[in-house]
Amino acid sequence: MSAGGITFPRVRNIALSAALLRLFYRLLATLLLCLVLSILSEQFLSIGNILNVLRQASLLFFIASGLTLVLLTAGLDLSVGANVGLSACLAGTAIKATGLPLLGAAIGLGSGAAIGLLNGLMVTTLRIPSFIATYGMLWVLHGVAYSYMAGQAVYGFPRGFRQIGTGHVAGIPIPVLLMLAILLAGATFLRRTTWGQQIYAIGANAAAARLSGVPVARRLLLVYITCGAMAGLASLVFLARLNSAEADIGDALTLPAIAAALIGGTSLFGGVGTLAGSLLGALTLTIVLNGMNLLAIDASFQPLVTGVIVILAVLLDMRLRRSE
Repeated sequence: MSAGGITFPRVRNIALSAALLRLFYRLLATLLLCLVLSILSEQFLSIGNILNVLRQASLLFFIASGLTLVLLTAGLDLSVGANVGLSACLAGTAIKATGLPLLGAAIGLGSGAAIGLLNGLMVTTLRIPSFIATYGMLWVLHGVAYSYMAGQAVYGFPRGFRQIGTGHVAGIPIPVLLMLAILLAGATFLRRTTWGQQIYAIGANAAAARLSGVPVARRLLLVYITCGAMAGLASLVFLARLNSAEADIGDALTLPAIAAALIGGTSLFGGVGTLAGSLLGALTLTIVLNGMNLLAIDASFQPLVTGVIVILAVLLDMRLRRSE
């Protein structure tokens, strides 16, 4: 398919080449960061600390992976943190009320996907800019969660359910295994399927993609539903790890997840990015915060450092785009 001289394979190849270049620079920076931290702290390269970093990065990656799809279409989802919070509360109360972890898990995933569907419908049907639609949804979800929980918290879930967040298989944390599975499935989808090529094409030039026969609205719905479902998955892992849920459980996750995608080379302007890059971004951000903790740097500086890293990542993205 083509329109205006644009073919989907060509769009995908150009986007992939640019994303790989960004990934290469960021990989070098991350390796340098690891080298510096290993010199400054002998605990950094310990097996326990490495597994802790991977476990923390996995939660960030679950959310960032869905956001990456949205960003590839030149959209944005600001409601993911609130989505995590409400989905965790719904799943937690269901598990406590019924004693059925599978039912709670289904409710958490279904809630996340349903919220993503609503975001997608606002963007595609009502033609509301994604920034405004999802920002409004953020406040709606906050209101629903706070009203639903009424200031209470639920805690004390079955041991089997908690394995999702705290268990191990062959010494590897289950969230890390889930992260690798999602990376493999998502990367295959984006690189090897027509739908994945169409998502890149929409971000590169939505008008040309539409003229080429791409069902833009349906693909955008898919992207937002997937983003919501990944927030739902993150809510289950977070719930199992913390063994409790309250209305504000996901408030602090939105901006770090967006930061992880941007640090990993996903462009705010659409059409450029990879899930591998978002994983690297999640790892980089987690390593920075972990290093600050190991070096006993005041936690109040962590938001400042995160903000500086995001600004540098966006500046690098803009510089690379100008050079292409």
